[in-house]
Amino acid sequence: MGKDVAAPEIRRKQRMPKPSDIARWRATPPSEDVPTANVGTDAAYTTEISEDSEARIVKFTRPLKNMSEVRHFFRTNETPIYFVGATPFNLLGLDRWVRRFSYISYYDGWDGAHPRVFSPTEKPYIEFESGEAINNWLLQNPEVREHIDSRRPASGERPKIAMVFFDEETEQICEELGYDLILPPAELRTHLDSKIVTTELGNKAGAASVPNVLGYATNYADLLELARSNRLGTDLVVQTPYGDSGKTTFFIAEEADWDKNAANMIGEQLKVMKRINNVPVAVEAVLTRCGTVVGPFLTELAGYDELTPYKGGWCGNEMHPDVLTASQRARAIELVRKVGSGLQDKGYRGFFEVDVLVDTDSDEVYLGELNPRISGASAITNVTAGAYADVPLFLFHLLEFLDVDFELDVDEINERWEALSGADIWSHMIIKETDDIVEYLTHAPRTGQYVLDSSGKLQYVRAALDWHQLQHHKEAFFLRIYGAEDYRWKGADLGVLVTKAKLQYEGRKGTRLSIDAKHFISSVRSLYKGIPVPPAAAE
Repeated sequence: MGKDVAAPEIRRKQRMPKPSDIARWRATPPSEDVPTANVGTDAAYTTEISEDSEARIVKFTRPLKNMSEVRHFFRTNETPIYFVGATPFNLLGLDRWVRRFSYISYYDGWDGAHPRVFSPTEKPYIEFESGEAINNWLLQNPEVREHIDSRRPASGERPKIAMVFFDEETEQICEELGYDLILPPAELRTHLDSKIVTTELGNKAGAASVPNVLGYATNYADLLELARSNRLGTDLVVQTPYGDSGKTTFFIAEEADWDKNAANMIGEQLKVMKRINNVPVAVEAVLTRCGTVVGPFLTELAGYDELTPYKGGWCGNEMHPDVLTASQRARAIELVRKVGSGLQDKGYRGFFEVDVLVDTDSDEVYLGELNPRISGASAITNVTAGAYADVPLFLFHLLEFLDVDFELDVDEINERWEALSGADIWSHMIIKETDDIVEYLTHAPRTGQYVLDSSGKLQYVRAALDWHQLQHHKEAFFLRIYGAEDYRWKGADLGVLVTKAKLQYEGRKGTRLSIDAKHFISSVRSLYKGIPVPPAAAE
């Protein structure tokens, strides 16, 4: 099957590139027969503005008042802004809107062909324990530091750094190197990560959670007493303060459920909730000095065996007109804006994500969880009809952290985005290795644009920088993460696929992956080939 869907260059079994090859290719201008992506005339690809042309650039000495002025500000931006991470996925395509916005990535899915992605050539094998560790390694890497320093503007303005994962060490590194980390403080973000803090913040701001009580329990009887005193029943959902919801959420309907998870709950402050039938919905927003701008609502892909080996694990998002009814959407927007007000009282500003729970029995809309950072949903949020009518949501975050004043009518923006919320369909899925294997990869698919043909096979169409040019539900953009000469193992992220189609189907037996989604997944997997790595000998 792999031969049918692979590009001709892959079928010829050419020697796969090594780091030394990539370094040489970067130094050599591309020949005419090398596929290159169409960069068009977007902001990131305009020619450099010389000193002689400075007089032709309109500099606003008053606050920005409308979207036209905001777009102009970013298209003539002189401040270098970098998104740093394992991949550029979360904000890929934002360089179309913001001049001098680029990416520093550990994995380079384009092998040096993306004009705005920089990845160091020398990367010794390191088993990183977290996303924060990857980002801290990148910031301290000599090649990365030289890359940033060589692009500092003549004005001496400090480079701006954005990322998903960071900690106090990241802040110290940026301070030493003269970079501005354009994110809320790590200490504040850690505080807000607590599910207990989120609940208290929401209660104070008027954004109600599912009926709950906060408290401690040392045994099942204590738990039942907490629940009974607050009329929560005996079918309960219990959360501990910190950690991924899939690993810190426990469903307790009987004493055996408590006994199974007691070690994780005893000694922790608990959020004990009434169990409801619900649909989880994700939404991103930006808290600015003018108010909270609320993005589109997305459903989740979670727990599919075809995508992830982790039970209940998140593996993508969908945006389509039927995510919420008009009434639900209006109430959810108001809930998110109240959360924004609560965050403002805490001293927070900028980008955040909220999980909203819609009770399918009562139609109530509840606050689920707060994620005070750029999220996996950002990739879709930035290509919506609302984004193209105005600007991508993340640009409001940049406005808040750059040296610019603005006075925008956030109510008017939210009304327009709400009206446009049903005008687009986008989905993405994270494809993980699901087999219990360890392999050295010899072949991997290209990053670029693909199409499902009439036989359900994925065909490579062209090189591409991002998914913004997709127009048809059979088209997809694939971002490769692990490539040839990397290793894959159970749980490893192979890549991300983005398409203008729904990937889930609502049937009589519940929600499942669509037929096309399964074709996308199986076709991508068939393009990966590897050599098994024998297990290490026991000492």
